[in-house]
Amino acid sequence: MSEAYILVVDDEPDIRMLLQDVLEDEGYQVALAGSVAEAKAQRRSRRPDLILLDVWMPDGDGISLLKEWSDDEGLPCPVVMISGHGNVETAVDATRLGAYDFIEKPLSIDKLLITLNNALEAARLQRENVGLKRHAGTVHDPVGSSATMVNLRDQVQRMAQHDTWVLITGEPGVGKQTFARLLHARSARRESPFIVVSVGSLSGDEAIAELFGSEQGEHVRYGLLEQAAGGVLFLDEVAEMDLQTQGRLLHALDTQRITRIGGNQPISVNVRVIAASQYDLAEAVEQGHFREDLYYRLNVLPLAIPPLREHPEDIPELLECHMRHLHQQEGLPVRAFQRPALERLQQYHWPGNVRELRNLVQRLMILGSGDEITRDEVERTLSGQPQRAEEAGEGTVAIPDLPLREAREQFEREYLQQQLERSEGNMTRLAERVGLERTHLYRKFKALGIDPKRVKSDS
Repeated sequence: MSEAYILVVDDEPDIRMLLQDVLEDEGYQVALAGSVAEAKAQRRSRRPDLILLDVWMPDGDGISLLKEWSDDEGLPCPVVMISGHGNVETAVDATRLGAYDFIEKPLSIDKLLITLNNALEAARLQRENVGLKRHAGTVHDPVGSSATMVNLRDQVQRMAQHDTWVLITGEPGVGKQTFARLLHARSARRESPFIVVSVGSLSGDEAIAELFGSEQGEHVRYGLLEQAAGGVLFLDEVAEMDLQTQGRLLHALDTQRITRIGGNQPISVNVRVIAASQYDLAEAVEQGHFREDLYYRLNVLPLAIPPLREHPEDIPELLECHMRHLHQQEGLPVRAFQRPALERLQQYHWPGNVRELRNLVQRLMILGSGDEITRDEVERTLSGQPQRAEEAGEGTVAIPDLPLREAREQFEREYLQQQLERSEGNMTRLAERVGLERTHLYRKFKALGIDPKRVKSDS
């Protein structure tokens, strides 16, 4: 795994050399620039993980350069400003334009190193948060204690110790990306990016520009390969990649060099590839839809994820895990599965695998009623039939033919209003009844347009 790559921009040679020596001793890779023009050229030649940027330079100023980069699709990485002639106004301008911090000269090396470490960690956490938001609602560690799951986690652990390409196969919904993220988290690249390429959403020239980036004048767009530098490129549903992109990607990854669209300068890249597919790639090769050389390159370490129906003993643990997760993330009421309901779910075929299981749990938590889930309720939910109001009992809401989000909001509004009335407006008692903290309750009330005082006075 490559260490963080830092671009140092300062017009004083002594400071540049001092910073290079200090940062390289700390294990960072360092590039130097003594002017605005050199800074632009260095940024173009390789995407930095962090930029140390001086304010005053012979051919311009760092604040203007920061603004230019900020306007050009946002800053490519954290920027820490340094200056021997700084003032409050300059620091405010830099922060407003997106600089992570502003450090005055003479530099304190200890303070500088702490700031750089914090900036890089903040950037890493931001990438993780973006990934979590894109996959909101999923549980990011493979769940299950069966021999099947234990064996899969053991395989991932062994694969993580090597830097070889991995091909993950399995039906839709089995959790291929979940296992890819686990492999990344156990590997030496764990602190570097995990970049997801949704291959099915790309095509032709768009795919090439998205992967390799582009240049047009001063405008530089970093592709996904550069964004994944030092980390993992996850090719989701790789079988859907067109042949032209397959060939160009294979060449780039074999040579560890790319050229952006519109550019002419080769750029080094160092990424590990993890690919996933629901299809048989060997069959796709025979049909001429997938390159044979790319298939063998990907299939060095194969990981096959079995469908949920082949390890039904994990279903109770999966149900509990997803219910707990939905309760914590969305405040949905926790319910318990009666034994006949659990047995029915363990007998079910699960064509949508773990993804379908999570959706079922969410429906049961939103549309169901009572503390326990019966077999009849499970049967109705599996068949797609709404719960009948006369069967639901007092205090429930029958919600036919509504989008899931509207159904959830309607249920939560009715549920909380009724529970508040039964708690006689006492928020402490209400929090105990519904199993939520008071702070979370107040946020829920605000989001759903409920006035607790009005409910209390109307009751």
